[in-house]
This record gives sequence, C-alpha cells and structure tokens, in this order.
Amino acid sequence: MTVMIRENGLEAQNSRASLELLYNISRELAAALDLRTVLQRVLSLSMKNVGAINGSILVLDEQGELVESAILTGEQLHEQTTPQLRITLERGLAGWVFRNRQAALVANTLDDERWVSRLDEAGEPAAAKSAVSAPILAREQLVGVITLVHPEPGFFTREHLDLVQAIADQAGIAILNARLYAESQRQARLMAALAESSAAITASLKLDEVLERILDQTSQALRVEVVSLALLETRTQELVYRAVTGEKKSQAMIGLRLTSGQDVAGWVVRHGEGAVIADASQDDRVDPSLEAKLGFTRRAIACAPIRSQGEVIGVLEACNPLEGAFDPDALLVLMRIGSLAGTAIRHAQLFELLQAAHQRYRELFEDSIEPILITDWDGKILEANRQVETITGQPNQSLIGMQVNQLQVVNPEIVGEFYEKLSSGETCTYEATLSLETGREVPVQVYVRKVQIEGMPHLQWILRDITERKNLDNLRNDLISMIYHDLRSPLANVVSSLDVLEAMLPPQADPSLHSLLKIAIRSTERIQRLTSSLLDLRRLEAGQPIANQQPTAPASLCNEALEVVMPVLTNKNQEISLLLPDDLPQVWVDADMIRRVLTNLLENAVKYTPAGSKITVGAQASDDQVLMWVQDTGPGIPPSEQERIFDKFTRLHGKTGPRGFGLGLAFCRLAVEAHGGRIWVESSPGSGACFKFTLPIAMTPLNLADSTDKASQGR
Repeated sequence: MTVMIRENGLEAQNSRASLELLYNISRELAAALDLRTVLQRVLSLSMKNVGAINGSILVLDEQGELVESAILTGEQLHEQTTPQLRITLERGLAGWVFRNRQAALVANTLDDERWVSRLDEAGEPAAAKSAVSAPILAREQLVGVITLVHPEPGFFTREHLDLVQAIADQAGIAILNARLYAESQRQARLMAALAESSAAITASLKLDEVLERILDQTSQALRVEVVSLALLETRTQELVYRAVTGEKKSQAMIGLRLTSGQDVAGWVVRHGEGAVIADASQDDRVDPSLEAKLGFTRRAIACAPIRSQGEVIGVLEACNPLEGAFDPDALLVLMRIGSLAGTAIRHAQLFELLQAAHQRYRELFEDSIEPILITDWDGKILEANRQVETITGQPNQSLIGMQVNQLQVVNPEIVGEFYEKLSSGETCTYEATLSLETGREVPVQVYVRKVQIEGMPHLQWILRDITERKNLDNLRNDLISMIYHDLRSPLANVVSSLDVLEAMLPPQADPSLHSLLKIAIRSTERIQRLTSSLLDLRRLEAGQPIANQQPTAPASLCNEALEVVMPVLTNKNQEISLLLPDDLPQVWVDADMIRRVLTNLLENAVKYTPAGSKITVGAQASDDQVLMWVQDTGPGIPPSEQERIFDKFTRLHGKTGPRGFGLGLAFCRLAVEAHGGRIWVESSPGSGACFKFTLPIAMTPLNLADSTDKASQGR
C-alpha cells in the first residue's frame, strides 16, 4: 500500500514536471518570432529536460526542402553544410521520421540502419549511441523533425520518446509561425532589395552605367566575390562579357566570348532558365578550361538569363558567396534582377542608338552642301544648317524665328495655303528665289516634306541652288533661238531650190537622181519640223495660246505622219497596223503641230522597234475627247522613267541607244497639254511602250446637237 502510494506520488510528480516543462516551452516560444531563435530555444529546453548531449531540429517546407536548421552539442551551436543535411534527410533517421510521419526510438545507433554514422574528430568510426526523433506537426502539416542523441546506448526510454513528441507537438505551431514570419520577412527584404535595385538600375540611360549598377546591386543582394554580365551577340550568337565587379574581379573577362552552350552561361541561354551550382568542380555544365581566362577559381555559381520582351539577351552570373553557400532564394533574387536588367539594358541600347542616329542626323544636317531649314507647321524657322547661313549671309540667331516666306516665297498651289498638301508625307517641289542679306536673289529648287521630330510634325525645306541650271537653260534657249533664226532663211532657200529642181527634173531621168532628190526633200522637211518644234517649244513654255486650231480628221493626221516615216519603216521591214474607226469625230487642233506630235511618236516607235516587228496606230472617241495612241514592240520603259522622259533634254537610253536631243517628247507633252489634252506612256521593260494622248473634239453643229442631247438625258 505504501509502495503504491509512493509510485502514484512519483507519477504525479513526473506529470507536474512534464506540464511545467511544456508550460515553460510555450512561454519561451511565445517570446520569440525569429525562426533560428525559436529552434535554439526548443532544442536547448528539450536536451536539458531529456538529458540529451546532442540535438538537432530540421525545418522543412511543403515540398520537403530544407528551410532552416539548428544543431547543438552541449551549449555549442554547429553549422552543417546543405549537402550533409541532405544526406541526413535522404538516408538518416530524421529522413525516416519525415517520410513516415512518426516518432522513432533507437537504443543503439550501430545496430539501426536508419542511422547515418560519421567519423569522429579523430577520424575513427563513431561509437554507439542512443537517439530519439519525432516529427514536428502543426495543424496536421509536417514542419520539421527534432532528433536528440545521448552517448550511452539504451539511455532513452519510451517515456523519453513520449516527452520529445509532446515537446514537438507543443513547438509545432511556434515553429510554423516563426517559419511563416521568417518567410514574410524574407519576402519583404527581397521586395525592398528589388525595389532598391529597380530604382538604381533604371536611374541612368548610359549603357556602361546601367551595367555597373546591375553588377553593384547583384553584388549587394547576394554577397558574392565576383559578379559578371555577358550580352548575346545577335549576329554570331556568342556571349560577350561586357562588365565584371567584385573583390576578385579580373579585367581579362571583359571581351571574353563563349560559344553557344559553352559553360554555365551558355547552358542558361540555351535553356532559358537559371541555375545554381553549389559545387562547381562537380558539375558538367562548368567549363574548367575557363578558369585560367577568368583569373579566379569558381567554387559556387548562380546564373540567370537576362530577358527583354521574352527574349534572352544575356546572362547575369554571381560566383563564390562570401558565406560559403548561396541562400535558398539566391536564384529568385538573381532572376528578378535579370528581368529588371533586361528592360534597363534594352532601354539603354535603344537610347544609345537614338543618340547615335541623332548625332548622324545632326552631322548630315550641318555638313550638307544643300541649305536645309526645319520649320513648324506655321512656317516658323526652328533650325537652319550652316549652309543656309553661308548662302544667305545671315547668322543663325537671325534666321531662327523668321518665317520661311521671308527667305523664299512659298508656292501655295504646290503645298497648300496651310501646308495641307504635305500632311500625307509626300515631298512637294517647286522653283523659287532665295533672298540674300545683300538683296540679291538666287534661284532655288525647293523640296519640302513633313518630318517627325520628337514625335511632333515639322517641315523640312531643302533649297537647292539652281543658278547653274538656269544659266544652262538660258544658254540652251539662246542656242535654240539662234539655230532657229539662223537656219530658217537658208533652209527656206534650200526647200525652194529642191522644189524647183523637182519640177525641172524630167520623169525619164535616172531613177537614182529621183531617189536622191526625195532623200534631200525628206531631210529638209525633217529639219523644218525640228526648227518649228523648237520655236513652238519656246512659245508653249511661255504660255502663248495656239492660234491655228481648226476641225481636223484624226485619220488624215495619222496618214500624213505615216508618210513621213514610211521610207524608214519599209527599210526595216516593219509592219504598221491602223486601228481607226470610220466614225471618228474631228478634233479641234493645230493640224501642223499635232501632225508633228504623231510624227515624233512614230519616229521613236520605228527607232526602238526591232526590224520585222509590228507598230500599231489607233484612235477612239471618248466623251468629248479622242484618244490616240502609238504602240511599239521595243524594249519598253521602266516605271521610274515614265514621267521623266517628257522633260526637256532627257534621253532614256543614253550612250547605248539611239541618240537624240531629248526634245521630241517634251514638245509632244507641251503641244498636247496646250490643246487641253493629256499624254502619258504605258509600258514595262521588255513589253514595248504605248504612248497615248487625248485631243478635244471639234464642236461642229452635229457635235453640239449630240452634246445637248446628252445633257438633256443627264437631267
């Protein structure tokens, strides 16, 4: 009876001691939020009350990855590397407890395969011990494992195991809260570091400064010996190291090139994902041949891609943490900085390109041999290059703020009263005179178009000095006038003489004499047409009206022009096709002038059409006009030349083709337009050319009646 009372009293005493222990543990845990502090207190109280000599607590996340640990030998706190702890979790007692979620009692560690034996300080196999281990649960979630060790085998009993499990249960919520608190603090530090990095990295647009800021922020965030940055060269797909910083940085890295897939950096670019290598000597992705070029030995490496708009443009690499190993969130930090870096680098690169383009534009603008003005949409001069100052004689300060109209009179018919014709972006051109400071005026060809400067529409004016061209035009005009006036009288005498000679030559004379006479007559007729065209050119350019218009049949014009070219056409064995409807109305024209237009077009067709090929002449009525055309089967005319060929002194084929003065088509255009018509060419290289022009229908009483009927029907 006495023994039973003593046993009950001892049991009650033990229960009170256990409750007191759990109460003290709760109070200790409630006083701390730092995870490592919580772990040390739980472990220290457990070892003290269970009688253990060594102990450890491993804290794990939901995926079973190690988050934190605490290892005590007596009162001394030990550090173990991540690989050692991973071995414990994979093959040791703590790992078994974690996987099975139940406590374990080991009486003799040498006899239990769940225990991982290690060598002692003397290098000898460790002696037998006893151990107890329990899972730490919080709301049915496994948050860690506690393990206690005593050097005496069989020391721990079932009561010790129950007590350790009770301590673990009591500590579970505290450890989970501390872990969540540590995670929130880590996230807060991470966000603060990234915010600071973002502000620092984006504070500059100079590429070299941006690269240096990226390296500095990475070095501060990860605390490593060396940080380097390499950019991907688009053309070669090689990584080129552009910047390096840190305690052991080597300038030899700058400019170092890695081929696609080479080393960790190449692997990161190829796979588009980051990598953390705890032991560089044991990883196949590390190229050992680079060590000599780098100038230092890499023990541990973290490498992340630098992305811009989803595309990998480089890598950010951190080597050798000062604390020996990378933190669990090192790669996350590096990836986030890499994302920030990508945007900052791309902006800096674009800014450099913009600056370079602006500098090139400025150099071209200032060094151009043409005077160039930049105005706003109201014509106010905002910029003027050096050539404007040189030609006008006015300093830049005087030019800025002037109206462009003060230098040259703007042609509103070409550009619009308020420059509205320039809004489409097309270049408009016209001739004007540039007013100089001396009062003299210089003829210029003005080219004006809309340009965008800093996102705003402006006008660019190029003022090309055409003094030489004007002088040349005057010289040509004087020459043409001289040719016409000096040739007209002698040519009239030659024509009269040939007419007399033709009348005097008997029909029975030698046929060769008749042939020679016809050649002479045709040649003089051609000279007459040329001199008449030269005179008409001057008159038409001066805007003089046509004085000899009369109703004329298109068919007669075509037949008379054909008579002129028929001898050459026959010699080249060319075929002529006439498409002239019988009911063609008469046209209101100067018959001699339009006959020369048709003759010019036919001579060109005969000239450029190969021997034995076909030429077509046609006409058809169209409303109040007659459309006429001459089509050849020659080499054709490129689209880019189809407007230019109607300019004076323009020869399309230059030295390699038939030669001419380049006046024929210019005369044709002026003559047709003076009649109120239009002339153009339809062609493509290798498909011949079809010259078309329109002429007004002569208003005979029949035509007037027909027009009146059409007007009535329209009403």
